[in-house]
Amino acid sequence: MMFKSSKKILVIEDDNITRNLYLKGLEAKGFEIVGAANGRVGIQQVQEHIPDLVICDITMPDMDGYRVLTTLRQDPTTAVIPFIFLTGSSTRADIRKAMELGADDYITKPSTLDELLRAIASRLQRQANLQYWCATKLQKVAKPVSTDNTALTSPSSIFPDIPQLKEVFDFIEAHYHEGITLCDVAEAVGYSPAYLTNRVARQTGETVNCWIVKRRMVGARFLLQNNDRTVEQIAKELGYQDVSHFSRQFRQHHGLPPQAWRKKH
Repeated sequence: MMFKSSKKILVIEDDNITRNLYLKGLEAKGFEIVGAANGRVGIQQVQEHIPDLVICDITMPDMDGYRVLTTLRQDPTTAVIPFIFLTGSSTRADIRKAMELGADDYITKPSTLDELLRAIASRLQRQANLQYWCATKLQKVAKPVSTDNTALTSPSSIFPDIPQLKEVFDFIEAHYHEGITLCDVAEAVGYSPAYLTNRVARQTGETVNCWIVKRRMVGARFLLQNNDRTVEQIAKELGYQDVSHFSRQFRQHHGLPPQAWRKKH
C-alpha cells in the first residue's frame, strides 16, 4: 500500500522504540512524519505543524491521550484533524470514552503496519470526501429547497446571529426537512459530534438537536396553517419517518397534538 501524496502524520507515543517503529514504517510508505514523546509536546507539534492526521497512545505520563484529544477538539484550528488512538487498552469503557471525546478510530496493540495504514487511509479518504462535500454543497445553502414546502420564515428569526455558528445554522436551514441528525451537521461542518454539541450549547444554551427540532416546528406550523395536507404527509415533508415521533415532538413544543393545534389556529 503506497501513498503518492505526502500527507503529514503526527505520532504521539512515549515509548521511544514503538514511536520510532511507527515513524519509520509510515515514512517508508510515503508520509511526512512528525514524532512527539509525550502529550504536551504532541499538542505543541500539532499546533505548529497542523498535520493531516494524529496517531496517539492513551497511557502516557503527565498528560494522557484523552486530555490530548480533548485539548485539540476545543481549538477550532485543530478540532477537525482526524485522530486515531493506538493503545494497548481495549476495554469497552476505554473505547466508548474515546468515541465520546471525538476520536475517529481506535486501534489496539499489538497491531500490524498494514492495519494502521488501512485505518489511516480510511480516515484521510473520509476527510477528503467531507472537504469536497462542504465545498460543493454548502455553496447551495442560500437556494430554496422547494417551492411548496419552504417555511415562510426568515432563518434570522429562528437562529441566533452568531458568526462562528453560521455554517451550522445554514446547514440546518438547508436540510432540516431531510431527517438530518447531530452527526450529519457535525460531519458537514467538520467537527466531532461531541465537540459541536458542547460548542453550540455553550454559545446558545441549546443543543444542535434542539435547533433542528425548533426549525422543523416552524415548518410544521406553516404547513398546518397553510394547506390541507394530512399530519402524516407533513411529518414526511419535515424529515420524520415516524408520524408518532413528529406528533410527540409537536405536542411537547405546543401543548397540543398537530391536528388539534391546526383546528385552534
